[in-house]
Amino acid sequence: MRGLRFPSHVILRPVFFMENLLAPFSLQGATLAWALGPGTKLQMIGVDDIGWFGARAFTDAAALNRREIDLAGDVRNDAGGGGDPDGRAGRPIAFAQTPIEQVRQYSKEMALMLQWFERVGYSADIAGLEREFGRPLTKLPDWARRHAGPNRR
Repeated sequence: MRGLRFPSHVILRPVFFMENLLAPFSLQGATLAWALGPGTKLQMIGVDDIGWFGARAFTDAAALNRREIDLAGDVRNDAGGGGDPDGRAGRPIAFAQTPIEQVRQYSKEMALMLQWFERVGYSADIAGLEREFGRPLTKLPDWARRHAGPNRR
């Protein structure tokens, strides 16, 4: 992008999408089957938040010109944060670790991404984003209540 020398641009770099939890090998009923090890910290963001930042890139183009913004709204370990401690997902969510080989059968790219999360991971400044943009970002329990609640598979 930088090499194209556009007079105005904003680079948005979102972390792991919460919507990936709806993949066939992930959220299964009340169980989150995931290939990350216990304690692995995973920053994530909902696509609605990404869209909001995308719109801001146009409406505030002058102020954001040439910025590179890492986007994350929540950070969890065990991918689901150890269940649903505050009850906002509408149901308890159990964690079950899945072998990475099972994920690789479904998607080699997803397996590579999950292995990168284990080794490196993201480091977006969630609190800084919320302060700078004056907007609370979506947290996983709120997202789960809307997208993976009791009426979803």
